[in-house]
Amino acid sequence: MAQTKTPATATAPAKAPAKGAPQLGKASLKEVLAALTPEEKVQLVVGMGFYPAGFPPGMLPAGNPGDDKIPEKVPGAAGRSHAVPRLGIPLLTLSDGPAGVRIDAIRGKDSTKTYYATAFPVATLLASSWDTALVHKVGVAFGSEVRDFGIDVLLAPGMNIHRNPLGGRNFEYYSEDPVVAGHMAAAFVNGIESNGVGTSIKHFAVNNQEFNRMQLNSHVSERALREIYLRGFQIAVKTSQPWTVMSSYNKVNGTYTSESHDLLTTLLRQEWGFKGLVMTDWYGGHDAVAQLKAGNDLLMPGVYTQTQAILGALKSGALTPAQLDANVTRVLELVLKSPTFKGHKYTSQPALKADAAVARQAAAESMVLLRNEAGALPLAAGRKVALFGNASYNLIAGGTGSGDVNRAYTVSLAQGLASAGYTADARLSQGYAQHLRNEKAKLPKTRGLLDPAPVIPEMAAEALGLAQTAQAADVAVVTLGRSAGEGGDRQETDDFTLTAAEQALLKQVATAFHAQNKKVIVVINTGGVVEMASWRNQVDAILLAWQPGQEGGNAMADVLSGKTNPSGKLATTFPVAYKDVPYSTDYPGKLLDASAGGNSFMGKPSENTYQEGIYVGYRYYSTFKVKPAYEFGYGLSYTTFTYGKLKLSAPTLAGKITASIQVTNSGKVAGKEVAQLYVHAPTGALAKPEIELKAFAKTGLLAPGQSQTLTFTLTAADLASYNTATESWVADAGTYTVRVGASSLAIKEAATFQVPQAVTVEKSRKLLAPQAPITEMSAAAK
Repeated sequence: MAQTKTPATATAPAKAPAKGAPQLGKASLKEVLAALTPEEKVQLVVGMGFYPAGFPPGMLPAGNPGDDKIPEKVPGAAGRSHAVPRLGIPLLTLSDGPAGVRIDAIRGKDSTKTYYATAFPVATLLASSWDTALVHKVGVAFGSEVRDFGIDVLLAPGMNIHRNPLGGRNFEYYSEDPVVAGHMAAAFVNGIESNGVGTSIKHFAVNNQEFNRMQLNSHVSERALREIYLRGFQIAVKTSQPWTVMSSYNKVNGTYTSESHDLLTTLLRQEWGFKGLVMTDWYGGHDAVAQLKAGNDLLMPGVYTQTQAILGALKSGALTPAQLDANVTRVLELVLKSPTFKGHKYTSQPALKADAAVARQAAAESMVLLRNEAGALPLAAGRKVALFGNASYNLIAGGTGSGDVNRAYTVSLAQGLASAGYTADARLSQGYAQHLRNEKAKLPKTRGLLDPAPVIPEMAAEALGLAQTAQAADVAVVTLGRSAGEGGDRQETDDFTLTAAEQALLKQVATAFHAQNKKVIVVINTGGVVEMASWRNQVDAILLAWQPGQEGGNAMADVLSGKTNPSGKLATTFPVAYKDVPYSTDYPGKLLDASAGGNSFMGKPSENTYQEGIYVGYRYYSTFKVKPAYEFGYGLSYTTFTYGKLKLSAPTLAGKITASIQVTNSGKVAGKEVAQLYVHAPTGALAKPEIELKAFAKTGLLAPGQSQTLTFTLTAADLASYNTATESWVADAGTYTVRVGASSLAIKEAATFQVPQAVTVEKSRKLLAPQAPITEMSAAAK
């Protein structure tokens, strides 16, 4: 096979800054640009390749020849940009890490030292806190580890919408609601970047499934795009100005997002005012030249064919030097901000103990108490606990794929309860230990990056000696675990629903313990929504722990014991059954040509249609009167709260209107409450959901009898819907109802105000339009 000639600059060894040449940071960007050769400019917009373990040879496209021989600054990082040493331009290091920095624990010949990062709670759990200050605190701790490992940009947070409960990466994302997702992401970004390192909000946009993600064409109306799938990104961009944005793999209405000028330039930069760099997802898109023209500045991880294509386009005139200079300028602006350029002396020794304490606090304050009959929780001190379920002993700290973290340890629920002073039933614990040893010994020794976590079957209930255990223990705790991750979506059967073994375990444990008048507690250790309606009445309490990071067992024990009063609320709806999810049978999409070539990573041509339009999550359930198992915003506490009268600053909107309400702890223990502000809008030119979340706030820790007044501000922009016919955001005239409550269904107080005449908040132009009209569900036809 003939060998392709490599440009002389592609693998040039590192050199000292050239004498007399303009140096980045000392000379102007204009001077540095003028000094760069065309080949060097192309290098700067194409990354240095990706060489992970676990992928068969040839599955991933190759980077520039020789780039894999240049030593990595941070082994295990996801990618690097090229350096141009003669002009003082260093390479940058980018790392995965939605729940913790993902690096190699063992580095080459340095087998005497192991490098660990903190596994923080997953994004879905953090969003359940409804506490932007807490999420900011996590970001500060997280960002300190990014800085301490010598990383320049963290490839996080993920902020796609929970469109469907089977989304494989939902654990990396915050919510079904863009207001929650946007404000959580902004708080996280601001926390991370306070350390002088960058973030990359992702995946922009409509990457709400893993199914053939690299060749999937999503058909979405402009209104649904603007109001649901882009709105969270808009909030995050305007509130936090992240250093970078990562375009997604998929197409939207026929165009790859990484090649969409509408998305990356007209919308992101011109309408929203984004100032930073846009990079592709790894191997995303098809046409390197189109990506640069669209405003995608850095092609990651970098493929040699991209280098050739861009050089060829420059030569033919298909790509102008001015366009390439615009892309390169944004790369150089990123380099100038980076800790590498600023000479930060990294240690590779993060403050793991302090950060673990933050992870524990965040997990405990975000968990959601879904059920608590007759005060089953908190558990009295010193109880003897019978722990059932593999996940009681083998915590699922987070998801798989690029969301995984090399952590030093994981605290199981069994360990957490022991540390909190509870005694586990020894015979049961020994049985599970043996079962897990036996099953783990059967598992494959190595796993690839995108391989799903292996599922260890539950022990048969008959083998657990339930009658004897129920007599000896004071309470039963059953943990049900679920894992998911990058590269595949979940299944309805035996994943969204319980397996037959889990159903049998729950039924038989409940029967045995209730016969002894003893309580049964269920802990849900999952990255995604599961079905609960069919079995929840068998048990006394349910704690939703999501995937709580490495300190999960301690955090669970903090909540179960009452050390931390649960204050989390659902940021995503739990339906009664999967069929209740709109267009559930069409998810995640369909193959266009099953016989087409393609490997498991690159996928095959596929499509899906977002026929539910704007009716996603609670917008659908509330508008179409479909009762969920647990509604959006739901969560119990060990105390109770009362709401005072809702007061509006004026009866008519004039610029802005302020809503205030007093929340009082009316119970017997200290606790925090999340107040949620929803708006019911008049139906004008457009149909509207029954309610939409517009603002939220969490109280401080209120002692019994203590009150706090929460204040919210609404503007016409908050009230506006996107009118595709006029290409504008419009707040319709009419009566608006403000509803404040403890969940989307538990509305405590309401008040109304008027918008005397329609307000056009912002004009746009047709962007990202569908190739053909989409028949969406209509609220008028419900």
